[in-house]
Amino acid sequence: MNQSSYEAKKKRVFDIIQIGNRNDLPSLLCDWFIVALIFANIISMFMQTFDIFQPIMPVLDTVELVTMVIFCIEYIIRIWTADQLYPELSKGKARLRFMVSFDGIIDLCTILPFFYLSGFVAFRMLRVGRIFHLFRINAQYDSFNIITTVIYEKRNQILSSVFIILVLMFASSLGMYSIEHDAQPEVFSNAFSGIWWSMSTLLTVGYGDIYPITVVGRIMAICIAFFGVGVVAIPTGIISAGFVEQYTKRAHSDVKLHDIKEVGEVLAEAGHEFIGRSIRELTDEYELKVYVVLRDGLVVIASDNLEVKENDILIVSSEKIKK
Repeated sequence: MNQSSYEAKKKRVFDIIQIGNRNDLPSLLCDWFIVALIFANIISMFMQTFDIFQPIMPVLDTVELVTMVIFCIEYIIRIWTADQLYPELSKGKARLRFMVSFDGIIDLCTILPFFYLSGFVAFRMLRVGRIFHLFRINAQYDSFNIITTVIYEKRNQILSSVFIILVLMFASSLGMYSIEHDAQPEVFSNAFSGIWWSMSTLLTVGYGDIYPITVVGRIMAICIAFFGVGVVAIPTGIISAGFVEQYTKRAHSDVKLHDIKEVGEVLAEAGHEFIGRSIRELTDEYELKVYVVLRDGLVVIASDNLEVKENDILIVSSEKIKK
């Protein structure tokens, strides 16, 4: 087998094992085959914990063994074809890059417990995340990308709200410990007991295993519970607002240039043809009039040399520019 034929076959194998390639029937069948194996492995793992399934335990063990062998083969193939995934790297660096990538680590974590770390079989559940690749809306913009985009863009607000929750949790735990320790030393034995109580109270879980019995402690618990309802809702509100913003941007980005009669918005989402191009280039090629660019919450003047970046919002008019 000559080198070109070898590389062609490797490329074909890579195309088949690629996740979410709907235009290739063998690749699509491979995806669903792996999905079926994932579910078979997980169901087998769950059934092994029930005494009622003891008579068919050899069958379950065989299912687990077969699926794990196939997962190992898949992992080896993905390492072998890593240079197709990272063509800009050498073969050795490409394989190392895959092994330390998110997908590579997940694959390894789901395989190793079968051989060495039997107490970590729950890591196999991580393979379920592979299934999400099958439901892409398109290659550049999908529903899961929205989640990561919202969390990244709202990271400062989310971190601030989490910091407030942690401060309130530690303050309330120390306060409750100081109040209740003398009354029930076996329950509030240390500060960690107070943290456990404050967590269940602030997050409105209310396990009921630790609770105040003094009048002052109960009054404090009422106040903390009210604070918890409001404070814990802050990150939820921030994330919800971020989802609304992203879907609004997405809806506006569907506007075609020829549909913009006067002034409209164009979102330069991931993969958009405007990204990396200057305002002058857009003006000349598309006969656009770009007024301003909305970038990271700021209004940027659309100078000729300004380059469009991902997630920029361009305020434009598509009427022909009079020379």
